[in-house]
Amino acid sequence: MGIAQNVRLVPNRAMRSLLIGLSHRRSVARLAVRSPLTRPVVARFVAGETLGEALPAIAALKRAGLRTTVDVLGESVTSPELATAAVDRYLATIAALSEQGLDPNVSLKLTQMGLEIGRDVCEANVMRIVEAVHGAGGFVRFDMEDHTRTDSTLQIWRAAHDRYPNVGVVIQTALRRSSADVDAIIAVGGRVRLCKGAYDEPGSVAYRTKAAVDANYARLTERLLLADVYPALATHDPKLIAKAIEITEREGIGRDRFEFQMLYGVRRDLQRTLVDRGYTVRIYVPYGQEWYPYFMRRLAERPANVGFMLRAIVKEEGRRIRGR
Repeated sequence: MGIAQNVRLVPNRAMRSLLIGLSHRRSVARLAVRSPLTRPVVARFVAGETLGEALPAIAALKRAGLRTTVDVLGESVTSPELATAAVDRYLATIAALSEQGLDPNVSLKLTQMGLEIGRDVCEANVMRIVEAVHGAGGFVRFDMEDHTRTDSTLQIWRAAHDRYPNVGVVIQTALRRSSADVDAIIAVGGRVRLCKGAYDEPGSVAYRTKAAVDANYARLTERLLLADVYPALATHDPKLIAKAIEITEREGIGRDRFEFQMLYGVRRDLQRTLVDRGYTVRIYVPYGQEWYPYFMRRLAERPANVGFMLRAIVKEEGRRIRGR
């Protein structure tokens, strides 16, 4: 039995915990980033390491009838200088998207903006991006990180939303608190991207089974659709997508009142099917050199991707050996 097949013998939860744990290991990150074997696999999930590499991928998605939101990869910065550099990369991205007639729509993480340095630093950096997006007539979404940052993220989102309505936030259905958070966001007319959650959270704050997370996703999907606050339903799960469509058809909710969101390189067949049926589909397009934590979380969300990665690495190594 080969290495790719052996991966399937590891229970999904154990594999998920392992991969998320590895996403925080800087020593492993350095090895992964330096290895040429990882690049072909990473390219499936990341649009490039530079803005110049990402823009053609974004343009290709537009030609295919897909909308986009761009994530300039990075998180957990440790100095004001690094946070400022991240802001500058976002400002350059927003300007380039506008100049090329692409969606000036971006997603960002608050730890990349300096949340762990200080709330004031983070909020000032965030507002620079929000103001640039506002000037471009675009939209910015605050990604949600692990549960320890939920309150801070929602507080900073609310401050930005009070000034510029075109600011949304992510809610994770894995968290037990999310029902109350959705109600509070609906009350102020906020826009939610609903996702399951990509972090290995403790049972005290999170549902620990797929069935419970999915059930919460379905409940909150219906609540957001009925509230008419243009939710973004971020899932690749055909059953949850079918449930959302069932709700909209039953309640007479037009296709212009919500959108589906999916990750770059994931379920491209499903993306195409939904677009062909007349639904709005927005692709989360990440780019940047700091791709390792993002990439590991994508593997953790779907452990079958580990087999894909290992098969690609084995194939690449075989080509290298034969070329000697």
